[in-house]
Amino acid sequence: MEIRVKFIGSLRSAAGNSKLTLKMKKKVSLREAVKEIVSRHPKLKRALIDPELGDPRPNALILVNERDVSVLNGLETVLKDGDEVVFVPILHGG
Repeated sequence: MEIRVKFIGSLRSAAGNSKLTLKMKKKVSLREAVKEIVSRHPKLKRALIDPELGDPRPNALILVNERDVSVLNGLETVLKDGDEVVFVPILHGG
């Protein structure tokens, strides 16, 4: 099973590439895919995962097949072969 992953903006730099392909043996949740991505790209963990929550959503808009995961099942969204996941950084300021 292959999942296409794209990184936009500063997440592209942290990942070291704008795209990658995750090859998984079975269907996985978005949460499991995120864990696999940051295990393969440790620099991305600091940019993507909120350290207090252990969750990428405060730092990135996450789209699965062009749909925001908030209208799907969030991190429990099950990914299928051929799905595309896009991470868009959210800028915080004050």
